Amino acid sequence: MVEAILFASADPVTVAELEARMPHGADPAEALVLLRRRYEGRGVRVVKVGDAWAIRTAPDLGFLMQKETVETRKLSRAAIETLAIIAYHQPCTRAEIEEIRGVAVSRGTVDQLLELEWIRFGRRRMTPGRPVTYVVTQGFLDHFGLESARDLPGLKELRAAGLLDNRPLPGAGLPGDEEAEVVEGQSELFED
Repeated sequence: MVEAILFASADPVTVAELEARMPHGADPAEALVLLRRRYEGRGVRVVKVGDAWAIRTAPDLGFLMQKETVETRKLSRAAIETLAIIAYHQPCTRAEIEEIRGVAVSRGTVDQLLELEWIRFGRRRMTPGRPVTYVVTQGFLDHFGLESARDLPGLKELRAAGLLDNRPLPGAGLPGDEEAEVVEGQSELFED
């Protein structure tokens, strides 16, 4: 009965509380000594907490009981823009991201994306200063349900979803042109 009470109770139970719950003449103190010996060296132990008793996980197995919670954090607009630029232009450098965004990229924005493991460092560019590049990770692809970066939505899909203006790209020609001239070196991720 003492074992059942200790298992069922979330809080430690005093000997007086055990006596009040048990039949007249029962000795919970003796039962606690026996239970303590029975559980010695096992996954759980009968321990004294102040003047009360409880069943707790053995200290060497405490790591198994750690509860992990998923903390949802909303990305800032700067982080979303930076992530999109890296995804569509990878591998790209900080200078390229800043050129596209038109503003400086704070270290915190890049650090947040690195911490989320959505981007990682790529190879260094073979240009003066050897700047580091950024690329998206497998975790990014997994989170957004993509097989590869080539599965990112193109301009047509983004316009259809209302995420882009329907105005033509700068230098894309007049609205009457059926086929705009293909820009040399443009990534096929931006096919229209």
